[in-house]
Amino acid sequence: MSAERVHRTTHQVSVDAPAGVVYGLICDAVRWPLFFPPCIHVEQLEFDGSYERLRMWVTANGRIKSWTSRRTLDAGLRRVEFRQELPASPASSMGGTWTVDPLGADRSRLTLLHEFTVADDDPDHVAWLERATDTNSRAELENLRLLAERWGRLDALVLSFEDAVRVNGPAELVHDFLYRIGDWPERVPHVRRLDHTEPEPGVQVMSMDTRTGDGREHTTESVRICFPHAGRIVHKQTATPPLMAAHTGEWSVVPDERGVTVLAQHSVVLREEKITEVLGPDADVAAARRYVRQALGHNSTATLRLAKAHAESAVTIL
Repeated sequence: MSAERVHRTTHQVSVDAPAGVVYGLICDAVRWPLFFPPCIHVEQLEFDGSYERLRMWVTANGRIKSWTSRRTLDAGLRRVEFRQELPASPASSMGGTWTVDPLGADRSRLTLLHEFTVADDDPDHVAWLERATDTNSRAELENLRLLAERWGRLDALVLSFEDAVRVNGPAELVHDFLYRIGDWPERVPHVRRLDHTEPEPGVQVMSMDTRTGDGREHTTESVRICFPHAGRIVHKQTATPPLMAAHTGEWSVVPDERGVTVLAQHSVVLREEKITEVLGPDADVAAARRYVRQALGHNSTATLRLAKAHAESAVTIL
């Protein structure tokens, strides 16, 4: 009879920030795509204050993986336990804990433990999971450390906004325009080049060259998760322009009795150390916020208006 051995990994980081700040970042899983490089999207399915279910999409060794996790949050112990309900292949089980220990008033230690099993303890699958767990854990802990150590300025460095356009046309055609990104270089003037693959239905991986309203050109890479029945497409840039440490967003098509509202939502973490390099020696965080808001809003609103024109100009042949 085959046996499944439990494999365990431990990753730690010391953080020059209060333990409560670090714990708060760990608890806020819906914002992990903005805070953790490997995390693409998180949907909160249930939450009662201490018990939580999450649907997650994450990059692992260059692949997109998805699973549903259960989490138990203990604010008193600053501890979060997690376990995948249906583990993503090749794991047959996966779980662990986040623990934050205070090392003084303004310093703490964060420990991330994983334990997993693999069917028949296949050595190739074990090695794959060990590599993915190590790479992702290191990236998550380091980025969380950087964010927590800037906790006094984090509200200024995080920017969220949305733009909306009303459409007098079918919601399906609006969504179709936003979904068919392969057509964007011909349809969307600020998109200079776009290459994409769809490794599984509803998951799009893309590389794109765009031009902002002030003439700057950027190359970005993104992953998009599409929910066609809900009229939603969420996205995360996995390679960002210099001014942004992270960028996530969502296209939403919301029908009502009078028509359709289509929205473009964005959330950004500014890369503070790049502000003067990109915007000039006199630029500050406020200037960077204005620039990013204008640049992203200009391009996304232009795309919304093109989706509106596409839907409103459609001719129905009976």
